[in-house]
Amino acid sequence: MGQGVLEAPGYSRRDGVLWCEGVNLGVIAERMGTPTYVYSAATICNRLESLTQALAGLPVHIHYSVKANSSRAILALLKSRGVGVDIVSAGELHRALTAGFAGSDMVFSGVGKTAVELERAVRAGVKSINVESEGEIASLQEIAADLRVVVSVALRVNPDIAVDTPHKYTRTAELGMKFGIPHDSVMRVARGMTEMPNLKLTGIATHLGSQIDAVAPYARAAHLLVRLKREIEGAGIATISTLDLGGGLGLGASGDSGAYLQAYAEALRVIAEEPGTEILIEPGRFIVAEAGVLLTRVLYRKSSGGTEIVVTDAGMNDFIRPSLYESLHAIESVDIADEPKLLANVVGPVCESGDFFATGRLIPEVGPGSLLVVRTAGAYGYSMASNYNSRPRPAEVLVDGDRFALITERESDADLTRREISAPHWSED
Repeated sequence: MGQGVLEAPGYSRRDGVLWCEGVNLGVIAERMGTPTYVYSAATICNRLESLTQALAGLPVHIHYSVKANSSRAILALLKSRGVGVDIVSAGELHRALTAGFAGSDMVFSGVGKTAVELERAVRAGVKSINVESEGEIASLQEIAADLRVVVSVALRVNPDIAVDTPHKYTRTAELGMKFGIPHDSVMRVARGMTEMPNLKLTGIATHLGSQIDAVAPYARAAHLLVRLKREIEGAGIATISTLDLGGGLGLGASGDSGAYLQAYAEALRVIAEEPGTEILIEPGRFIVAEAGVLLTRVLYRKSSGGTEIVVTDAGMNDFIRPSLYESLHAIESVDIADEPKLLANVVGPVCESGDFFATGRLIPEVGPGSLLVVRTAGAYGYSMASNYNSRPRPAEVLVDGDRFALITERESDADLTRREISAPHWSED
């Protein structure tokens, strides 16, 4: 794989001012207000292309993980690049359909799918439903029988593989966690499915976690999936055509050599050697995280107990990752390119001590009115935003070259109460 794809920048400075592709971020702030999420289309396409190039020659199909960033404009952009999607709810199914995806472009994951969600997935013709428990399998068989269809099913396996991730909440593959069917129960479950005429076992899936910078866990998982496939085939069940390694790729692949992605591709080779087997992967954060920034304006600056505090108009309701996952995100000034000299806590207006973007961080010498960006905010930013403190969610803007467009309107105060009923109509027995 060449180096050029990974090196293409979405953000750069011109005369000291931070731009997204060909657009001055200050112009976006002036026209759209703050806080606002800004995404670089070129970076999204660049990250996808870097992954595609690394996997060239392998029977791999990419299914973007919608939960990372579910904006319909971004889904449509990815659809135009030929990827499928991985969904985890009926709401994401709806989003994907309205963005132009067909059911055959989707795999449906998730540990707690309701009967209504399963039925909607079946009616939509989803490519594969990744089931995570025997109860879900029984429910799906009943639904498929009622609809008189045969549904393609993959067993999501808990492989009991420990991974090193930045936070314990981003690990999913150890026994005792809620995800998947224990790997030592897979054969029994697969045999049981042979008694369910409306279900066809077509795949085995797993997911290790998020932000995994090591490749060795993927290699272990790939070998496990191949072994399980062969054991199931040895029991006379010869219908498995896909092995799904999930997502979780770290951002460490942005180095010059692309060695991480090459090693990842090599880890998948054991699956590629299985005749007639398609590999599915479900990257999310890897594709969109670095494409996005949260654009916010400084409201106030004050000192307390020797600590400098910079208060912004964005809060934890807009971007919860630093509070929830203790994640580190670079913070830059839009207009000041000077060496950071101010040691400060960068906080929001939400009434919580956990409302911060950085603590004890060196940033440029900013004050009220200054524009800041929180970097690597394209994944699990807006998709996890809330209305806590009755704060309207921010706008979203997509940049493509020297043009930009609003892709999600800023919520209004009226939006906050639109679905509420102040004078309830009481039901009586």
